[in-house]
Amino acid sequence: MIRPSVTFVLWLAIALFIVVNDVVGDTWIAATLTVRTVEWYKVLVPLPYVAMLAIIHARRTTGPRWLEAALLAALLWPVSTMLVDFLYVRLTYEAEPAAFLDRFGGPYPLLIAGLFVLPLLAPFVIAFSSPPPSSGEDTGGGRPHR
Repeated sequence: MIRPSVTFVLWLAIALFIVVNDVVGDTWIAATLTVRTVEWYKVLVPLPYVAMLAIIHARRTTGPRWLEAALLAALLWPVSTMLVDFLYVRLTYEAEPAAFLDRFGGPYPLLIAGLFVLPLLAPFVIAFSSPPPSSGEDTGGGRPHR
């Protein structure tokens, strides 16, 4: 079933994580590493977190309308995360919009692609990792039927 509230709450968690990750990358890590390495840090660190939240989303939205729920997340998460990233750069550094667009010359599109693809792949990961349903037979582990 579609649960927009689950999609929104998980997106809030993603947005918060990405902003905190950007702050850490821009303050503590940028002082010791090159600009390109910090860009890779800002992309690679959130991807496992996004994958975990995509799996949570897939488990919470199982059912006949799972594809609609996955598409909702796949379309909303990347667009709204780019908006949050844009606002972060704009408000923190008072940078022009061109400064945000410069991020697309590096690894940033990989994060956006992950935000799009992972909610669509997560239901398949769950389907293949779940044990097959039991046939209802007693395998000897429970109480005997009387």
